[in-house]
Amino acid sequence: MSQTDMYVSLDIGSSSVKVLIGEMTDRSLHVIGVGNVKSEGIRKGAIVDIDATVQSIKKAVEQAERMIGMSIREVVLGIPANQAMLQQVKGVVAVNSENREITDDDLDRVMHSAEVMIPAERELVNIIPQQFIVDDLDEIKDPRGMIGVRLEMDATLATTSKTLLHNILRCVERAGLQIREIYLQPLAAGYFALSEDEKSHGTAYIDIGGGSTTIAVFGDGRLVSASALPIGGDHITKDLSIILKTTTGQAEQIKHQYGHAYYDDASEDELFEVPVAGVDTKDQYSQKYISEIIGVRLEELFEMVLDELYQSGIRDLPGGVVLTGGVSKLEGVPQLAREVLQTRVRVYVPEFIGVREPGYSTAVGLIRYAKMEDEFFGNRGESPFGETMEPAAAAPPVKRKKAERGREGQEKVVDRMKKIFDKFFE
Repeated sequence: MSQTDMYVSLDIGSSSVKVLIGEMTDRSLHVIGVGNVKSEGIRKGAIVDIDATVQSIKKAVEQAERMIGMSIREVVLGIPANQAMLQQVKGVVAVNSENREITDDDLDRVMHSAEVMIPAERELVNIIPQQFIVDDLDEIKDPRGMIGVRLEMDATLATTSKTLLHNILRCVERAGLQIREIYLQPLAAGYFALSEDEKSHGTAYIDIGGGSTTIAVFGDGRLVSASALPIGGDHITKDLSIILKTTTGQAEQIKHQYGHAYYDDASEDELFEVPVAGVDTKDQYSQKYISEIIGVRLEELFEMVLDELYQSGIRDLPGGVVLTGGVSKLEGVPQLAREVLQTRVRVYVPEFIGVREPGYSTAVGLIRYAKMEDEFFGNRGESPFGETMEPAAAAPPVKRKKAERGREGQEKVVDRMKKIFDKFFE
């Protein structure tokens, strides 16, 4: 097994922190380690307690490490869509070589030329090429090796709040991890969750998590918009807890075991008992009863999704909607979504052994996107692991590693992260 084909992704969500260790072979992911723990210190997609978040990351990392017997030192990190902004940019350079053959150096320069002035309170996350243009010949995916005088690139620039990014990076650093790459979560996850036709025709990728819901729209083969709503599965759990007069833990269990989102299809005959909080009694309810509670909350969520799409200027979705995230596996969610959104709806579930749950869509997407970029730029990353673990081994010391970006001497991702810290404290 070549460790240069190994990747570790870190998905810091509102309800859980997931660490995924996988080997990429011919675009197929072989999962060899998984860590999944309840999030602490994160609300609505944003970090509100650094120490608690660090502990959650460490616990998830330790779970994954125990499965492979090695320490993790480097991760591919996902950045949430809340406070993300997308901007269309263009880069233009003259081809440098004497024989006018376009090289890695020209590719690097045209990408840097597209990095427009970014406001002081924001920071670059990703620059995503849409097409390259060589002497007015457009729709080129990879211009290297072609002959030309002028190289242009149309791209999407993704930025986020400097404060939000700073807090995430601080947590990862304090957990003893290095960063290989960072990607906007819906960019990495949606790119592989959607088919080529869906990305081309216009499709909404909706990830319903615990504390927030991410909405990403793809069209013409690119990410068009990305945003997040501060509502998710935790709100359903709270509703059930209040109405059924039971604990949050019991409500969460009932939601997963008996939950149904579509009232018309729920069973009236399926009865179950619910312990009443604070007293030694139990009440009896039907699936149909709790489906009304769940359905009302999810209907509100999908109406908020429609409002968000409308405000983003999205009036039509020819490709329909693709749902994912932990809440999407509840029975009846696709039927309710079709009724409210009035379009085609399907649920995306990763098809790899060990992660066949919609909640792992982002963690899987981060690894696959990192592998795709490495292949495009010709990167050969180092092993993401430290030494073989000994009993009660301490976490590896923090040491910033420069991520390769296509050619020697190019500015590295972690160097850029350091600049973020420096500028933040100026």
